[in-house]
Amino acid sequence: MTALYPLLATIAAYLLGSLSFAVIVSRVMGLNDPRTYGSKNPGATNVLRSGSKAAAVVTLLFDALKGWLPVVLVRWFGQPYGMEEGTQALVGLAAFLGHLWPVFFRFQGGKGVATALGVLLGVSGWLGLATLLTWIIIAFFFRYSSLASLVSAVFAPAYYVLGGGVAWDGDARIGLSIAAMSALLVWRHRENIQRLMAGTESRLGSRKK
Repeated sequence: MTALYPLLATIAAYLLGSLSFAVIVSRVMGLNDPRTYGSKNPGATNVLRSGSKAAAVVTLLFDALKGWLPVVLVRWFGQPYGMEEGTQALVGLAAFLGHLWPVFFRFQGGKGVATALGVLLGVSGWLGLATLLTWIIIAFFFRYSSLASLVSAVFAPAYYVLGGGVAWDGDARIGLSIAAMSALLVWRHRENIQRLMAGTESRLGSRKK
C-alpha cells in the first residue's frame, strides 16, 4: 500500500500542473485567450502583452504555486507514507509536465518557466532565489524574457550541484529531475532561440499586435 502513495502523489501533481492559469485567469478577468495573440504561449509573459499587469502577476503566482505545492507537501508530510526525495523529484517533474502538456487543455500548454521556478523553490528556497535572481538580472539588462529563461534554465542544475551539501541536501534523483526540466525548457524555447538569433524576438513590455 505504501508504494501506492508516490504514484497517487505524482498523478495528483500532474493534474494540478494541468491547470493552465494563463487561460483561466484571462477568462475570469474578461481578457482574450493568451493562446490567440503575441507568442500564443499560455504563460504570464504573454498575458502581460494583453496590457493587464494584474492578470500577468496572478498568472505568474498561480503557475509557480502549482510547482511549489506538490514538492513541499511531500517534503513536509510524505515521510510517514514512504515519500521522500525520490517522490519530490517525481511530483515536481509531473507538475512541470502537466503545465507543458495539460490534460484539461488538449495538451496545449506553456513553456513552464514559472512552474519550474515553483518546483525549485519547493526543493530549496535558496535554490529558487538564486535561479530567480539570474532571471531578473538577464531580463533587466537585455529585456528578453526568453533569454532570461534560457540562461536560468542552464544555470539551475549547476546551482543545485554546486550548492548540494552546502546550502541544501543534494540528491541525485532531484538533480536529474531539475536537469530534465531544464532541457525541456530549452527545447520549448526553440522558436524563441531562432527569433533571438534573427533579432525579431519581442522584448518585455511590448503589447500584442
